[in-house]
Amino acid sequence: MKGTEYGLVETLSPKEIEVLGYVVDGLSNAEISKKLYISIGTVKTHINTLFRKLDVETRVQAVRRAKELNLIKE
Repeated sequence: MKGTEYGLVETLSPKEIEVLGYVVDGLSNAEISKKLYISIGTVKTHINTLFRKLDVETRVQAVRRAKELNLIKE
């Protein structure tokens, strides 16, 4: 479902998709960290990778781009 077939340069990993879902839900890095049992630093790494792969600079842009690419349901 998620990947180059949807216009991405690189396919999103399952963990990146999971993090993206929490970003869409409006969770903070700390909240995502607690939900996934990973460090805040790891959350930041996933988000930065998402931004690069989606070619965006902010969370709002990431959500908008994910919707455009049908990576998430509205």
